[in-house]
Amino acid sequence: MRREHGQAAALTVLFMTVLLLSAAAVIDVGSWFREDRDTQRIADAAALAGAQALPEDHSTAESLAILYGTKNGGGVDASNVSFSTAVMAGDTIEVNVERPAPGFFSKIVGIDSVTVGSSAKARAGVPDSARYAAPITVNENHPMLNNCSGPCFGQPTSIPLLNLHGPGGGDAAGAFALLNLNRGGGGNEGAETVAGWLEWGFDKYMPLGIYQSVPSVNFNSSHMSEALQVRRGEEVLFPIYREPILGGGTNARFNIIGWVGFVITDWDNTGSGGQVDGVFTRVVWEGILTNSGGSADFGVRTVQLID
Repeated sequence: MRREHGQAAALTVLFMTVLLLSAAAVIDVGSWFREDRDTQRIADAAALAGAQALPEDHSTAESLAILYGTKNGGGVDASNVSFSTAVMAGDTIEVNVERPAPGFFSKIVGIDSVTVGSSAKARAGVPDSARYAAPITVNENHPMLNNCSGPCFGQPTSIPLLNLHGPGGGDAAGAFALLNLNRGGGGNEGAETVAGWLEWGFDKYMPLGIYQSVPSVNFNSSHMSEALQVRRGEEVLFPIYREPILGGGTNARFNIIGWVGFVITDWDNTGSGGQVDGVFTRVVWEGILTNSGGSADFGVRTVQLID
């Protein structure tokens, strides 16, 4: 009986030791997995931040990646950042994050820490579809979109809202530079709806293609005046159309080929000389990228993580 009691005690100690070591392994491994997920979060944030300066400025992109990596937990320096090309030259940034994850119970078997790490890639490009666009459209031949080897960003200009050119170069009577962004809705949208698209942005992804004009009365409405006042000094996204305008009057249709950022500073939405004043801007905007290269390039960029 004494021998049996001794064997039971020894087995109990052995099983307890194994159980404790197993529990310790689970705790440490769980901790390392959490650290690994954290490095993925850091890499994602750093890559998305850096991509906002692409493809034009790799130096700023690298600085942004390091800055946001540091703010989110560290582990990012210049050696962890690299660039490559997917569609536009230098449009992709990759960030690698590595750091030691300390062990606790693993130190019993001589493992003080393990190295965990993650990587993330983000690409910047011209979108094929854009969300939160405003309903005011701009001619691609606008002087300030072409006189500076592209758009003249930051220089005061005006966007005409009346006397647009129709077929054959004549005026498209009654065709104002307002779009019905709800292509699937049918018919004309009310003045309050169109003004809401300016104030809040169109809350759907707007693809490229043909869009119907809306009547001039919508532009002259008090709703539009209020929306312009709300958006004064803020960046909005204006669609760009390519001539010729198809049809005229309330039947006018615009071929939308891209978008441009614009900061509204003033406007005149009355009489026969309607216009919106402000400056064109580069913007990073919510949109959808494809590998085809997207729309015509007027300085709008969409950023997204890629595999």
